[in-house]
Amino acid sequence: MIGLVVKFANEIFKIVVAGNNVYFTDSLGMSSTIDGLKLSYVGVVKEFPDLKDNEDWKKKASERFKEKIKSFNTDIEKINYLKEDLKQYGYKPLYIQRSGFRPQKV
Repeated sequence: MIGLVVKFANEIFKIVVAGNNVYFTDSLGMSSTIDGLKLSYVGVVKEFPDLKDNEDWKKKASERFKEKIKSFNTDIEKINYLKEDLKQYGYKPLYIQRSGFRPQKV
């Protein structure tokens, strides 16, 4: 299990990777998987242009995310992918925490 703390604007949240499961936790402690997040239609279409006219765009985008996460072998590879992908959209990685050890600055 590995966690990544990121900041976007004035919101800080944590991403935890445990096997093939990814959990997103906000600063209030509310946790969710990709299925529970509010995805932006514009952001999804920017990433996956073929979903533009698809009525199930949210479901297909979350399935593709899950498949991408499963394609990596280790939790470190998964968290590094998430870190680099989120950097493109203005998210700032702050800390990485591995298996309950102290957080390390990124």
